[in-house]
Amino acid sequence: MKIKVGVIFGGESVEHEVSIITAVQAMEFLDKDKYEPIPIYIGKDRTWYTGSMLKEMDIYRDTALLKRYARKVMLVKKDGQFCLQRIDGFFKKVIDTIDVAFPIVHGKGVEDGSLAGLLEQIGIPVVGPKTLGAALGQDKVVQKQVLSANHLPVVDYVWFYDYEYEREPEMIEKQVETLGFPVIVKPACLGSSIGIEVVKTKEKLKEAILEAIKYDTKILVEQVITNLLEVDCAVLGNYERVETSLIGEMLTDNEFLTFEDKYISGGGKKKMPSKKMSNGVSTSGFEIPATMDDQMKEEIYDLSKKAFRALNLSGVTRFDFLIDRDTKKVYINEPNTIPGCLAFFFFTPLGKEYTSLLDEMITLAIKEYKQEKSKITSFESNILSTYTGGKKGSKLKMGHAYKKNNG
Repeated sequence: MKIKVGVIFGGESVEHEVSIITAVQAMEFLDKDKYEPIPIYIGKDRTWYTGSMLKEMDIYRDTALLKRYARKVMLVKKDGQFCLQRIDGFFKKVIDTIDVAFPIVHGKGVEDGSLAGLLEQIGIPVVGPKTLGAALGQDKVVQKQVLSANHLPVVDYVWFYDYEYEREPEMIEKQVETLGFPVIVKPACLGSSIGIEVVKTKEKLKEAILEAIKYDTKILVEQVITNLLEVDCAVLGNYERVETSLIGEMLTDNEFLTFEDKYISGGGKKKMPSKKMSNGVSTSGFEIPATMDDQMKEEIYDLSKKAFRALNLSGVTRFDFLIDRDTKKVYINEPNTIPGCLAFFFFTPLGKEYTSLLDEMITLAIKEYKQEKSKITSFESNILSTYTGGKKGSKLKMGHAYKKNNG
């Protein structure tokens, strides 16, 4: 019997369309002899849909048509099964069941732990990072704090909330100036290079901050490495074991890899041989493997594994690294906990094809689920059995309850 994999994608995110591309591509490459992909699309209005037509890219060109033929559903646990239950009819009919959830989402409101938390609460096996790892991976400020606490290198930075800048812009700007120009201004919890701008002078700082504030309440400003080499390394695994991919060098003529580089133009003017997939997504923004000495490669592999562990990650994560060409210093920039294309092209040259990568991710999730189910999560005892209060809310006899349950 095939394992039914609920591939969940979309969401109320500025990276909504990127999520669709990644998910449709993943469903195409799943091993159909072993798995049955069940598409679960989250619209921008947060409504969930399912239907076989959602496996095809063309349906997303006309959302009105999609909503007319796809079925509105919610995921519930019913009679020991994880069911997609219809919500747009008089009867709450079960449309389908799934065995494991595979979130392929990008951005705020889904990738940030929101969706992982919902799925964990339902109790279904989940592919990829769990709630904590997903949340840490999305918030660029908190992740830097965690990495620094684990003695892992990050560039100097300043962060603040939008209301703080609105109240005291001059104070914030002075803090930023201590980093020295140029700096890079980012919304703290977005991905795909959205809302990011390099600022070379004090006069342009305010404009960049106000642009970032359009997307997020928390803003990050980082020191820019002027003679920069930017590389990526993907990690596959969980808390128990990890393996790294080849290292890829980012190719762009821009000051950082932009949204257009990642998903439209394929890396600017400097290009590796074309690797455009059937659904139109380009993977040509990288040179794989990157050209660097063995010592630096080993340092990046080591940092990738340590960061993966420190951030409580699982599944596939792609780490971005910044290397100062002058000092040879390596910094962890950020993780992409559910990367575009699931970073399959970093593993392919090692002989791990996309289908095999997806299989390993699902297998890891099921193994983790079984391990977690073997742990004690609740006790037979019920301290409420000693509760003697009425409607007025008399206090529980805690001393008696503690003694009874703990000897």
